[in-house]
Amino acid sequence: MATRTVTDASFDADVLASAKPVIVDFWADWCGPCHMLSPVLEQLADERADKIEVVKVNVDENPEISSRFGIISIPTVLLFEGGRQKASVIGARPKQYFEREFAEYLR
Repeated sequence: MATRTVTDASFDADVLASAKPVIVDFWADWCGPCHMLSPVLEQLADERADKIEVVKVNVDENPEISSRFGIISIPTVLLFEGGRQKASVIGARPKQYFEREFAEYLR
């Protein structure tokens, strides 16, 4: 798997301090659309590993980070660069949508 799991404890180091832009997928096991989105983000992670990191945060297991970023609907995908949130997408979308929304970070 090209994506990896991030937790409340590791979020700041793994996402905010990353040298690369990081796509963060907020999801849960019980969320059907989250499972539909997972292969899309895996593919982006595989194809753009030199440009970005893709990580997953289980909202049920990591309530602190989910609350910190106001996650109220899942799947929610946030993009961070330089320790700051730069973009967000709510809901399951096709790969082309993410490529368009995050284009400047995928070059």
